[in-house]
Amino acid sequence: QVQLVESGGGLVQSGGSLRLSCAASGFIFSSYAMSWYRQAPGKERELVAAITSAGGSTNYADSVKGRFTISRDNAKKTVTLQMNSLKPEDTAVYYCNTKGPWGTPYWGKGTLVTVSS
Repeated sequence: QVQLVESGGGLVQSGGSLRLSCAASGFIFSSYAMSWYRQAPGKERELVAAITSAGGSTNYADSVKGRFTISRDNAKKTVTLQMNSLKPEDTAVYYCNTKGPWGTPYWGKGTLVTVSS
């Protein structure tokens, strides 16, 4: 079955960097777009960044443009989110996501990122 396992979260000071990784299994990774979402306490889950199946195109939320970079390694079946210049408002649980052939969303369990001021 589809499995997405996030790692790399933690506590970082404002202005710092973190690198999140998502290890995928159970599907043909190279055939599907991948995304990172986040959910802050008391807020709805929001799209942070997305990347097409071959990695040729990316999309970012306005709030992270210029600070975050999404990338993927289809040979290793991983998708990565490099987060620089972190701000306290980036504090959230970050989720890896993909959509199956019928549009079914799949989610990892998430990894917590806490940015202290």
